[in-house]
Amino acid sequence: MYFRTCMKKIRNFCIIAHIDHGKSTLADRLLEFTGAVDERNTEAQLLDNMDLEKERGITIKSHAIQMEYTYKGEEYILNLIDTPGHVDFSYEVSRSIAACEGALLIVDAAQGIQAQTISNLYLALEHDLKIIPVLNKIDLPSAEPEVVKDQIIDLIDCKHEDIISASAKTGVGIEEILTAVIEKIPHPEGDVDAPLQAMIFDSVYNTFRGIEAYFKIINGEIKKGQKVKFMATNMEYHADEIGALRLEQFPKKSLKAGEVGYIISGIKNATEVKVGDTITTVENPATEAVKGFEEVKPMVFAGIYPVDTEDFEELRSSMEKLQLNDASLTYAPESSVALGFGFRCGFLGMLHMEIIQERLEREFNMTVITTVPNVSYYAYTRAGKKLEIHNPSDYPDPSILESVEEPFIRAQIITKTDFIGPVMTLCIAKRGEITNQVYLTTDRIELTFEMPLGEIVFDFYDKLKSVSKGYASFDYSPIEYRPSVLSKLDILLNGDPVDALSALVHKTNSYTLGKKLCAKLKELIPRQQFDIAIQSAIGSKIISRETVKALRKDVTAKCYGGDISRKRKLLEKQKKGKKRMRQVGNVEIPQEAFLSVLKLDD
Repeated sequence: MYFRTCMKKIRNFCIIAHIDHGKSTLADRLLEFTGAVDERNTEAQLLDNMDLEKERGITIKSHAIQMEYTYKGEEYILNLIDTPGHVDFSYEVSRSIAACEGALLIVDAAQGIQAQTISNLYLALEHDLKIIPVLNKIDLPSAEPEVVKDQIIDLIDCKHEDIISASAKTGVGIEEILTAVIEKIPHPEGDVDAPLQAMIFDSVYNTFRGIEAYFKIINGEIKKGQKVKFMATNMEYHADEIGALRLEQFPKKSLKAGEVGYIISGIKNATEVKVGDTITTVENPATEAVKGFEEVKPMVFAGIYPVDTEDFEELRSSMEKLQLNDASLTYAPESSVALGFGFRCGFLGMLHMEIIQERLEREFNMTVITTVPNVSYYAYTRAGKKLEIHNPSDYPDPSILESVEEPFIRAQIITKTDFIGPVMTLCIAKRGEITNQVYLTTDRIELTFEMPLGEIVFDFYDKLKSVSKGYASFDYSPIEYRPSVLSKLDILLNGDPVDALSALVHKTNSYTLGKKLCAKLKELIPRQQFDIAIQSAIGSKIISRETVKALRKDVTAKCYGGDISRKRKLLEKQKKGKKRMRQVGNVEIPQEAFLSVLKLDD
């Protein structure tokens, strides 16, 4: 009876919203109001513990924290998870949602509902979470609370009085939010007497103590010192320390069903812990694992190589530790003629790729080279074989191919009506087809396009922000693979193909892209003592060429007058030397050259 009462006092909830709608600031206010953090430790973006998050003002990782709050004379335990808002980190959001019973849906009173608001809301509804709508930033001069409230009512079919007006900056509405969390979000359900089932929703690597796994207990109880088993790997460990996730870790003797906590069991090998796995006890094991999360589907692939090939093993170790902290990163070893040994990595988008590269450099002191990003394709041979292609160098000879398919996505773009023309022009130029348009209000429209994923990988998001003056919001979801006409574009330096610069492109874009890429590389590759021919080719056909001219010494400077044959003899001698040098000379390719394809329009 005691435990049943305790479980009724637990609330697990997350904060979901579009990027820059004030989630982290609201989390800061909730922590201050409940006394989870004292004034001395208060700072902006308190839960964002990476320097990178604070510098960019975005949340990259979900962050779980426990608060205690007294309501109507009774103590409640509130477990809050602050989630990212960017489309590239939606896997973090889906894992956080699986550990909660309710969600605060934050909408900016000035910007209104945006694409990722809708996307994250659907994720929460799929898991049957109780949604509490919160209208944030009502203190802004440009806020339109009544207009945005109508948008929220249309979206989630709630009543006008259900929407809480708040300002995370000034602290307005924080008490009403906490009251709504306690009154409206259901308490977790579970059986304390059943065998232990705890689902891991996140993990981090601690240099001194090994891997810390964060979990939510669905059924049963876990005690300190107990022998536990991770069901996906069948590995057994001792629960050296368990506890609650407060601002600092708070060790406890036991945790029961409905609670969220962490476990440290001295695991040093990163491959032994999988996010989505179930922890159970060895003495009374559960018969089946908790249904975890859907497998992550990478959208963008790129090669990551160490600058010094001797650092390959160190890079492998860094990738393992990083994957613990970011389960949406996938990688497999590969080798390149130009760059040696490295990894083929799968990312959820371009920002995700940029963040991983920066984290490798900051957290693990790894200087890496990232190759041209691309998406995965399916190729069907005349013999009826289906091949999955993640890397342009795996592209088979076109003579044996029957057909090729590329991934298509459904893109949702919400923008002001003033920018419909430029947005549609941009999407059509990227081979998009409009499938729907809905007026959300008199001056806001939602456009739905179906377009190839390969076209949005590079610079689509930046261009969309430019043509809409920052007003458009963008979200996408994969739909299917469709037949396409692709060509493998090779870049040759002095006749030798550089596999790291190869790309798979649509046939209609190949000539333009090849020409632009050669021109860009001409700017980036430093001049040598010999001419460097930069060529782009499709198969054996050269489609464009640029030449980086050699640095030349004026060998005729000392010839004052005299017979012309003297000068000619010296120039011929120099010419032979340059030719010999070109045969043995290596061209150093700078790091910027590998990502030059991303900035072709700059």
